[in-house]
Amino acid sequence: MDLQESITNQTDVSFMLAKHIFSKEVNGDSNLVLSPLSIQIALGLIAAGSNGPTQDQLLCFLKSKSTNELNSLYSYLVDTVFVDGSPNGGPCLSIANGVWIDQSLPFKHSFKHVVDNVYKASSEYVDFQNKPAEAANQVNQWAKMKTNDLIKEILPPDAVDETTRLIFANALYFKGEWNEKFYAFETKDHEFHLLNEGTVRAPFMTSQKEQYITAFDGFKMLRLPYKQGTDTLRFCMYFILPDARDGLPALLDKISSEPGFLNRHFPYEKVKARKFLIPKFKITFRFEATKVLWGLGLKSPFYPGGFTEMVDSHISKKLFVSDVYHKSFIEVNEEGTEAAAVTAVIVMMQQSQCVSTEKEIDFVADHPFLFLVRDESTGVMLFLGSVMNPLAG
Repeated sequence: MDLQESITNQTDVSFMLAKHIFSKEVNGDSNLVLSPLSIQIALGLIAAGSNGPTQDQLLCFLKSKSTNELNSLYSYLVDTVFVDGSPNGGPCLSIANGVWIDQSLPFKHSFKHVVDNVYKASSEYVDFQNKPAEAANQVNQWAKMKTNDLIKEILPPDAVDETTRLIFANALYFKGEWNEKFYAFETKDHEFHLLNEGTVRAPFMTSQKEQYITAFDGFKMLRLPYKQGTDTLRFCMYFILPDARDGLPALLDKISSEPGFLNRHFPYEKVKARKFLIPKFKITFRFEATKVLWGLGLKSPFYPGGFTEMVDSHISKKLFVSDVYHKSFIEVNEEGTEAAAVTAVIVMMQQSQCVSTEKEIDFVADHPFLFLVRDESTGVMLFLGSVMNPLAG
């Protein structure tokens, strides 16, 4: 496995997802945050139990050559990137995978091996056929616990019924302090220009210190490092600000259509910012990912016949993905960032470039922009989103 190529592909898939969600789910001044990585890990787990055209379509969507390559990538991420850095003075970080299976079904040995040893997922037998509501509540309680109470439930009412046979879930949690915190007394209200040409007044953070900023053709990028511990992990938040106040949709189109775009546009040197303003924001975003994945061409998993490698039972040919749910949270303030995401996949049984050489650059994020949280040591992206209105949750 070429690790760097796999991570670059993972980033490209992330922006592809974000663009599609932005165009379908976001309008007006609604904000967006998601963890494409969480979605990809959950899809990787069900890919390990798939076969035939369903597996081919999952691998194509995830830009991977084989399930072994996917398993190697996600095993590496679980063991290397998602290591809690708080004991060493760095960000608090955790990842968890869970599988709930109907008590009437035995796992296939090969799939159980991947569940246990690659994804390190907890497995629990439940009674979907007679107590679906109780099983759904167990999944929601798990999500709440694994995200430090930030996401209190992932499954909506009636998402689980007596035809449910398996649920796969992934949860991510991140909390990092800025390497150079902002002073709360310097936070002041400023105008933020909305996409519809209106304005709101929102709290903006500022600093007189030099910043990692670079100007490119049509946009600027800012890097804000988080406090690093004694381990090798280095996390940063990036802000991608279009020059035009209404330039976010076009910028997202550009990023998602050019493979490896992000790797070519990172700021590496500090410059003096003549004017530096970043809004505080808090976002909760939830969406039913089934339509999004379908719209991106991932259709086979939603039909029976492609998941014969999960359970050792004649009903394996009747299994199909019915719903994919995703919910994310992020808060950015003077201290740092706290973020969490959960993805749940329900499986049911079928009934019968830089252009600026300025030494000083303004960075005033007073109109819609993109943001992301990334591990610098590997390039893995944890969270991605857009701020359309910093006052809108």
